Amino acid sequence: MPPGPYQQTLGFILNDVARLMRKRFDERARHLGLTRAQWQVLSYLARNEGVQQGLLADILEVTPITLARILDRLEAADLVERRSHPKDRRIWRLFLRPETHRLLAEMFKLGEATRDEALAGLPERDRDELTRILIAMKSNLVEACAEATAERTAAHG
Repeated sequence: MPPGPYQQTLGFILNDVARLMRKRFDERARHLGLTRAQWQVLSYLARNEGVQQGLLADILEVTPITLARILDRLEAADLVERRSHPKDRRIWRLFLRPETHRLLAEMFKLGEATRDEALAGLPERDRDELTRILIAMKSNLVEACAEATAERTAAHG
């Protein structure tokens, strides 16, 4: 692509960095035999055990059937457990199996190595500032999306 305003926009750079970090992580984690989608589910569950299956599909921005298929494979591998909701048997809550924590520990080590590789040569203060800025951007966008949803609901409500 020729140099110009289209090459170095924030959105393109963020997308490229995220894509390359995923690619590098996948290369490092290939020997563990799980797909990126499976890693995403396990990673989220590590921080939010007991989440409802439908809510997890919304958070991961996948269809419920797509998540159900991923969970079927993770359950067959004895990595995830579905438990019925105590008050509504139609709702499934998700939990990690005890053996999964060893796998997650390795996954997080691979993630740390990938981040270190991506941030090589940057001073600690710059790394901290980058994290702070990205968290602020995420917060701003979450708020903007919530406001837009509220406005759409009010307009159609």
